[in-house]
Amino acid sequence: MESYHSLLQASSQLQSTLQQVTVPISLKEVGGFIEKQVAYLSGGRGEDSSVIITLPECSAFSDIPEEALAKVFTYLTLIPRKRQPGVKFIIILDRRLDTWPSIKTALARISASFPGNLHLVLVLRPTSFFHRTVTDIGFRFSQEDFMLKMPVVMLSSVTDLLRYIEENQLTSEFGGTLDYCHSDWIVLRTAIESFAMTVKDIAHLLQNFGTEVAETDLPNETKNTECLLESQTNKYRKLKDAIRTVSKEGCHLLSNLQTSDKGDSHWDVRLDTETVHRLLAQLREMESAFDGFFEKHHMKLHQYLQLLRFEQSFQEMEMCLEHLQTQEKDLLSSVDSLPRAEQALKKMDTLWSSALDVMSRAQIIILHGHQLSANHHYAMALIMQRCNELRHCCDTLNVALKSKHTALLQAHQLLLCLGQAQTWCDDGAYLLASQVGNKYQSKEGAQSALKDIENFLQGAPSVLSSGPEIVAIEYEAILTPQLQSQIQKTFEKYATVQQMIQNRQNCLKKLADKHIRPVQLVAPRAENSPRSKSPLFSPKNSDGLKFTFDLSLPGKRTSKKAIHSRKIEVIHDYQESRSCLSYSVEGEDSPDVLKRRVMRELIETERIYVEELLSVLLGYRAEMENPALSGLLPPEIVSTRDILFGNLHEIYNFHSRVFLQDLEGCLESPEAVGACFLERKECFQMYESYCHNKPHSDALWKKFSQCTFFQECQKKLEHKLGLDSYLLKPVQRLTKYQLLLKELLKNCSTESEGTSDLQEALVAMLDLVKSVNDSMHQTAITGYEGQLCELGRMLLQGSFSVWISHKKGATRMKEFARFKPMQRHMFLYEKALLFCKRREEHGDASDKTPSYSFKHCLKMTAVGITENVKGDVKKFEIWYSGREEVYVIQAPTPEVKTTWLNELRKILTNQQKLLREEAHQHGPLCEHVQLESKQQRASVSSEDTESGRSSPDQHSSSPKQQNRRSWPGAHHAAEAAEEWSGHGDPFHLSDSEGATLLTLLPGRYVALSDCPENGTKSVAIKSGDIIQLKHEEKPELWLVKNLSMQTEGLMSTASVQSVLMCCQRGQTSRLGEPATLKMRKLSTP
Repeated sequence: MESYHSLLQASSQLQSTLQQVTVPISLKEVGGFIEKQVAYLSGGRGEDSSVIITLPECSAFSDIPEEALAKVFTYLTLIPRKRQPGVKFIIILDRRLDTWPSIKTALARISASFPGNLHLVLVLRPTSFFHRTVTDIGFRFSQEDFMLKMPVVMLSSVTDLLRYIEENQLTSEFGGTLDYCHSDWIVLRTAIESFAMTVKDIAHLLQNFGTEVAETDLPNETKNTECLLESQTNKYRKLKDAIRTVSKEGCHLLSNLQTSDKGDSHWDVRLDTETVHRLLAQLREMESAFDGFFEKHHMKLHQYLQLLRFEQSFQEMEMCLEHLQTQEKDLLSSVDSLPRAEQALKKMDTLWSSALDVMSRAQIIILHGHQLSANHHYAMALIMQRCNELRHCCDTLNVALKSKHTALLQAHQLLLCLGQAQTWCDDGAYLLASQVGNKYQSKEGAQSALKDIENFLQGAPSVLSSGPEIVAIEYEAILTPQLQSQIQKTFEKYATVQQMIQNRQNCLKKLADKHIRPVQLVAPRAENSPRSKSPLFSPKNSDGLKFTFDLSLPGKRTSKKAIHSRKIEVIHDYQESRSCLSYSVEGEDSPDVLKRRVMRELIETERIYVEELLSVLLGYRAEMENPALSGLLPPEIVSTRDILFGNLHEIYNFHSRVFLQDLEGCLESPEAVGACFLERKECFQMYESYCHNKPHSDALWKKFSQCTFFQECQKKLEHKLGLDSYLLKPVQRLTKYQLLLKELLKNCSTESEGTSDLQEALVAMLDLVKSVNDSMHQTAITGYEGQLCELGRMLLQGSFSVWISHKKGATRMKEFARFKPMQRHMFLYEKALLFCKRREEHGDASDKTPSYSFKHCLKMTAVGITENVKGDVKKFEIWYSGREEVYVIQAPTPEVKTTWLNELRKILTNQQKLLREEAHQHGPLCEHVQLESKQQRASVSSEDTESGRSSPDQHSSSPKQQNRRSWPGAHHAAEAAEEWSGHGDPFHLSDSEGATLLTLLPGRYVALSDCPENGTKSVAIKSGDIIQLKHEEKPELWLVKNLSMQTEGLMSTASVQSVLMCCQRGQTSRLGEPATLKMRKLSTP
């Protein structure tokens, strides 16, 4: 504020100076008359320094208005009065060429208009004799009048004028030596007045700007403050430029005045010079005050902006530190397993790295705060407080992270030591188990075994040399009940193994010291070599195995009691289960072991599956954006890549971010995996979209499979199989889940927790596979004019042999229909039954895409069924509109028939319930509803006769049924005739099916049906898997490798045939002839 007051004071002084040196009337207002030289200031001085105003000879003097003449006199008198208040004036009235009336008029006007202190009026009378005489006479008579108002002296010549005014104060026209140029005086006077007005405007601008700056409130946002600082700085620079311009103008004017000053005779010029010099001095003072004011204001505003930025940085850093502190608190310091400890350490390393970065940025902010304080910032106290707060937060976070990191390292070290100790105990147990056989019954063998045991004991971990109490004391800072329990179990296991080793050493020492009869050590399982540790049966992967070794006592005869040999049990504590388990070779693996084994397989295959999906997305899809490979990629692939890959990225995101973590959380409790599947049930619906897109993706791949781009990507990824094999992975994975769930259910008791969830999950996955399969078939239906969604949910679909009998058709046609079936693919919906013809399209002979051409539709409201047809257990009848149309359906198997009948029975039963509800709600229509109910009850009855029970007569049906009767249309009869004539020789269907033969050759095939695992050496195959027939191991026994699951085993010839073939019923030969089969062979060896 002090600088602002200095600015106001300098502005006030400048305004005061301007008032002193400037006149209220400007030259512009009287410029016209001044230029005509009505009157002028020559600069001369008379007696008592009186200012001389000269009125030269002017013919138009009488025409000048009084007001204008008064302004001229006022302007000319104000100039010297501003410089010298109270100054006197002398008027020289030159009328040498004028007359007395004109002189008299001029003196009167002067007397009336002159505003100053008029000291003397010197009149040069006319020079002509006549006019001079008239003037003298007129002046004598009027002298008293003029003398009363002003002193007037009538002069006869210029010589008389010198008696009153010195020669050097008169201009040349009066015989004087004073140099005067009227035009120069006007220019100089205009410049002085212009400079004064400019200075006045500048002073006003400076004062206004200072007031604006002083009264402006500072904004609270950084951006607004920056804008304000920039705006005020620009205004300051403009004002500075204006001040420099005015100063330059004033200096130029002063230089001109100093040039015009040639001595004492130019007294007015000296006064003008002093005025300009004074204004310049005042302007410099105000400029200096303005600079000081804005400099302080600019520094304050800049410091305020620095404070806002510092405060913003402080708040952001405070939030980052709080977030890190929250993460540090969420990070567990107590872990009970080595994987969790490693995972926690990884998280800690990541957090520590982030914390170091944040703390380094905090140190930069603190250093910046100290720099602001060192520069004497006005908010020094607040800045130092913020710096101290940041330093305290950083120190607190650093201490907490170091403490937690130390605790995790200790826990990791303890768990690692315990794990090494448990592994050593496991190795000891297997060492004892391997010392079984004849070579250890000799003296040399016993000595060798003793040496192996001694070498093994020398490699015991150092942690086992201390007791559990010492270990607990050493790790007291991080000890938890779980870790305490692990320490106790580890040392108990160590004591057990140590006791076993001592017993074995005692026995071997006796064998080494004495020559005794060899004692046979019975191996647990002869077929399993002790040295070959299978991953599934190693100590790290087994959950509860109990090995029992029979050891006969040396030196004694074998008695009856000796038949039951002594049993030495090797106790093993599996690291993951943390429970004391025993190895035993007398029985099979426990259910818990099998469940965990299946769970591990599920997790491992899930990880592989996720990695394969990622490799496809990165190695193929992402490479399409690579400019280096853009030349190898056809434009059509770029525009249709979403068709090629489908929603593979959604499937990857779900499995990598959600489902894999869910499965890993169920490692210790496999029964909980059912809940995971049920919880993510809706997410698996994305597979339906993928499978729907799969035919379009396959068609696109076949078109561009030889593209160089795909070959280059396959080389980079080092994949042995092409992209199409990896795009098949989601379909294969979907069918794999239900197999693993079945394996888990086999080893779960019905009463155990989670079994019901597993069963529900299995049903859900089977339903999903079925739903995907059914929907893919449904999308291939062509020719149906209506909307399939209006038919309700699709329940079943499958291929059948169909015979049609029409009540109104020709007898020949009905008889012909008994021998000639039609091959139809049937789709059962909630409201209708569709008959379609399967057609092979869009492919070569070995790989065709099926489609289904719509042929016929039956509304379920007019359908009845006969469950059994005499002569064939696979046949049943569907009759329509009171047996006006009868469809004899032959299923592939009795099981398929049963499934379809169950669904049909459910639909008809639901319709019966709806009719009963309508009868209950609508009493007057009860008779019609009951009639329909009877028809429905008759439709679901079972008959053992050849024809079966038919529906009631058509005349007793309701009007609705009469309308239904005409719905199928008459064109189906013509269609049936066309179908009957489309096949080869007719054959008669007997009650037994003909034998179907298939010659098997080594090569690669695609499985067309499922085959579960049957025995330990067999292999499980799922429909769609790629399998390889290697060779025929034995008669009727093939060695088969499932390339999709990477498993290998033996299968019977019949099982292989059932997996590879799909009978075409309509092309089956007579009994005893080979059937025409469809199978997809990929390659030969």
